[in-house]
Amino acid sequence: MSAIDMASCPIHLGLGGTVKVEPRFTGDFAWYEAYGERHRSDGREGRLVAMHTFDASWSAWEMHPAGAEVVLCTAGTITLLQEQADGTVTNVRLGAGQYAINPPGVWHTAHVDEPCTAVFITAGERTQHRPR
Repeated sequence: MSAIDMASCPIHLGLGGTVKVEPRFTGDFAWYEAYGERHRSDGREGRLVAMHTFDASWSAWEMHPAGAEVVLCTAGTITLLQEQADGTVTNVRLGAGQYAINPPGVWHTAHVDEPCTAVFITAGERTQHRPR
């Protein structure tokens, strides 16, 4: 096997300790929908592991009802905004080597002041999005 670029081809952690290389990431919601179809049978136990570089704040909020998401900053800084059940928003600023957890059912987005890269380990089943 040869080296694979994580930013181009995420991986899926599946049932029974399986790891599958995903098709080239296109950056749109259609890619995520197709991912969900490919791994539907893994249910809430499947995990998407992806790495993205950002140079602007996110334009949407997202929420993962089936499980928690780990966000690991690997370069730069990123500020996660997490909307709590009572409507308050908390900020978690991450620098390289730091991580935070987006709990299941918590809406979250990110503020980006400078280019940054983060690895996401996501329980993606039934993920929802809304405009920011």
